[in-house]
Amino acid sequence: MNTQTEKDIAANVIKELIALGFLDSTGKTTNVPPTLALPGSPAVDSEPVELLSAELIGVDNPHNLDALKIMRKATPARILMGRCGCRQKTASLLRFLADHAAAVDAVFKDLPETFLEQQKLFQVKTVVRDKDEYLMKPELGKRLDEASRAILLEKCKKNPQVQIIVVDGLSTTSIEANIGDVMPALVQGLMTMGVSVGTPFYVKYGRVGIMDDIAPLLGCEVIVEFIGERPGLITAESMSAYLAYKPTHATIEAERTVISNIHRGGTGPVEAGAHLATVVKQMLDHKAGGVKLAEQVK
Repeated sequence: MNTQTEKDIAANVIKELIALGFLDSTGKTTNVPPTLALPGSPAVDSEPVELLSAELIGVDNPHNLDALKIMRKATPARILMGRCGCRQKTASLLRFLADHAAAVDAVFKDLPETFLEQQKLFQVKTVVRDKDEYLMKPELGKRLDEASRAILLEKCKKNPQVQIIVVDGLSTTSIEANIGDVMPALVQGLMTMGVSVGTPFYVKYGRVGIMDDIAPLLGCEVIVEFIGERPGLITAESMSAYLAYKPTHATIEAERTVISNIHRGGTGPVEAGAHLATVVKQMLDHKAGGVKLAEQVK
């Protein structure tokens, strides 16, 4: 990208920021109207831009530093990192390597036994033998092994309206970060609505489709599956909730409802739990999930 192109892009960005009210006509920062604050991010006008860490803006000699501060504050994306010739700056590279390491750890580490005890979750597993097989053969993560099926029949409440399961997926870090808040909020919401809840448990080496094996076994109407999302370089703590009405191995993806991006920088876990209770009630009332449910509750 040549210098003139970079200047043109910067000029266009500044024009957009002026049009939105982030900058005044001279290019200086203004108080941003509350309605323009981005969802999930702090209101820009409630906190001085100067509080933003300067090291997060790696552009040397910027044409308009105020504009870059607004841009940096509006997104956690890897922008404005600067460069040293054709290479990344050292600080930028080190931050990238640290975020990448956190993502790898989220995929490969096991959930601590102490955490499961704290959350009162017992563990079962799929037919997967180890993490390598789990990553190489996704289909195996959709079936319980025989010992686990027996454990569920022994320990779980039969035929509940709602069954909650926790699945490692591709990020045990996200499970540790969110389950302690999201699950109590969901259970409390369901109890307030008079909905019966089964015995929650944890599935190791599981995929989304494991719900299709569990729901018929326990005879639940709605199953709520919390599962770790594939970690990225922004966060390794993002978790999803998949819901389905009486799923079986014939269930297709369009019949599942999903609430994703559950973490402190996205949809907060407590907020997500309360919202999920409402969604579950809609599924019970309409006896549907996924696209069919969306069409009925328009």
